[in-house]
Amino acid sequence: MSDTSVPAAAVAAAPDPGNVKKDGSERWTQTLRDITGGSAMISVLAVVFALIVGAVLIAFTNERVQETAVYFFSRPGDLLQAVWAAVAGAYSALFQGAIYNFRANNFLTAIRPLTETLTFATPLIAAGLGVGLAFRVGMFNIGGRGQMLIAAGAAGYVAFAVELPAGIHLIVAILAGLLGGAIWGGIVGLLKARTGAHEVIVTIMLNFVALYLIQFLLRTPGALQAPGSNNPKTPAMLPTAVFPDLFGPRYNLHAGFLTVIAATIFVWWLLSRSNLGFQFRAVGQNPSAARVAGINVKNVYMYAMAISGALVGLAGINQVLGTVTTGFGAGIDAGIGFDAITVALLGRSRPWGIFAAGILFGAFKAGGFAMQAAEGVPIDIVVVVQALIVLFIAAPPLVRAMFHLPTPGTTKKPAIRAVKARKTNEVVAK
Repeated sequence: MSDTSVPAAAVAAAPDPGNVKKDGSERWTQTLRDITGGSAMISVLAVVFALIVGAVLIAFTNERVQETAVYFFSRPGDLLQAVWAAVAGAYSALFQGAIYNFRANNFLTAIRPLTETLTFATPLIAAGLGVGLAFRVGMFNIGGRGQMLIAAGAAGYVAFAVELPAGIHLIVAILAGLLGGAIWGGIVGLLKARTGAHEVIVTIMLNFVALYLIQFLLRTPGALQAPGSNNPKTPAMLPTAVFPDLFGPRYNLHAGFLTVIAATIFVWWLLSRSNLGFQFRAVGQNPSAARVAGINVKNVYMYAMAISGALVGLAGINQVLGTVTTGFGAGIDAGIGFDAITVALLGRSRPWGIFAAGILFGAFKAGGFAMQAAEGVPIDIVVVVQALIVLFIAAPPLVRAMFHLPTPGTTKKPAIRAVKARKTNEVVAK
């Protein structure tokens, strides 16, 4: 009788269909863990939790909630009803002021809040792209205010002092503003590359230099100051250098929004498809390794900050040629240069993430005013929500702990893996 038994080693080496199925399920489980614990989910949950905290603040500052809290133990329903009315009313007003107004008489009027959101988002997206690009190279561009002011001054001067045909005039004004922002940002890259100066200190100092320079020019006849005026303000922009309205005079949304869409596509292509973008990412990951690989790190710093400054300058251009066409002062930046840091953080320094984050913060700006007007909620609540978003974005472990999210790239617990390995060894031994 022939021996038909199979060696244990051969049995162990043979693939088990059940194990194949388990491996497939484990692969899908690992993918799900990476998605739920990834940076995109962290950003979404940071916004959600910030809104929850904002709801608590809205309830605490509401007068009706405070009144009903006095007799909570006798009639708890009144407090709960007041809390719901305060929070629901505030966030409903926020939505109607930022996205869609249900109380409007017609559709064209109802969507006006959405166009306001996009108008507010336009400079935030442009400046956020510039800050995010610098982040990808490992640099901190805190000089958004200065770059915006210089770009606004350059674009504004061409817009009101130079007479050119329609179309050409707008293009030349945009190019002048981009050049101004690129030069102001390029100074930072040059100083870091040649002298090793820290970009944070340099950008902060250049903010003050740009501010006082623009203030001086606004008080100098023949420079930026309007002729015959004692106010530190420029003349009105010529109509040939103003962004045209996208949907007519009823809405404030202008063609500057198209420029930030083009800028987002450009930054995506630059970082993902170009050789220069590969060098940017390599230097951002490890400058020493990039230098060993033959990349000129000093040139990368200069190119990155020049492009970053031009993108931030695009925000100033949109302010001058799209929003404030009747003349501008030294406050034209409107704090956008610092808000852009928040937008870049929320967007994880990714072009389309920054685009979405800019729209979100544009909605906060547009809806915050409506929330204050309709419900009497302080506009500072919106600022607190934005600050909380930054806090949670900067601390991913905190968000993962609150929502029990897995860490991307990790597998199941070591104890479970050890038990499975022991069982496998026992089967092979038998």
